[in-house]
Amino acid sequence: MVTLADRPNTALLVIDVQNGVLAAAYDRDKVVANIASLVERARRARVAVMWVQHHDRGLLSGSPEWELVPELVPAAGEPVVHKSYPDAFEGTELEAQLAARGIGQLVVTGAQTDQCIRSTLHGAITRGYDATLVSDAHTTEDLTSFGAPPPRQVIAHTNLYWSSHTAPGRKGGTARTAEVMFGARPS
Repeated sequence: MVTLADRPNTALLVIDVQNGVLAAAYDRDKVVANIASLVERARRARVAVMWVQHHDRGLLSGSPEWELVPELVPAAGEPVVHKSYPDAFEGTELEAQLAARGIGQLVVTGAQTDQCIRSTLHGAITRGYDATLVSDAHTTEDLTSFGAPPPRQVIAHTNLYWSSHTAPGRKGGTARTAEVMFGARPS
């Protein structure tokens, strides 16, 4: 259903799995393990794995907090897109990287659910991509002191509304880690 011409391929998008972002994340170890499983399966199926790494005043480039968690390491040749806005498309080369690989379908994982995950999902649909959120492979920290619901509810709500998200010629949706089936890209 993707509206982008000549974009039959899929990419696994791994967003902001950084030490500082995941330090206090809800269910961190389970989410990281699920993402690691997806990365391994995508690589075996020759599906592009695209990494996104955030930086701003609170997450300085090159700092230990900015580094990706040690359990998740990009392989040689896997692009790492650096961003400073919640939407991974804004002010980055993500669109160019996806276009060069003929990618029109995104499988989205990472953090934080209520910030960069939601923004990037909406940015993808707006730009013509189909975007599947892996329901048990994204997380957020506890922001209840700022009036947000508890992390478990933030994640559940995001999964609920994204499970049936659509736009003309595009679709969202959710799948659990075990349900994600990567097909090999054409050579």
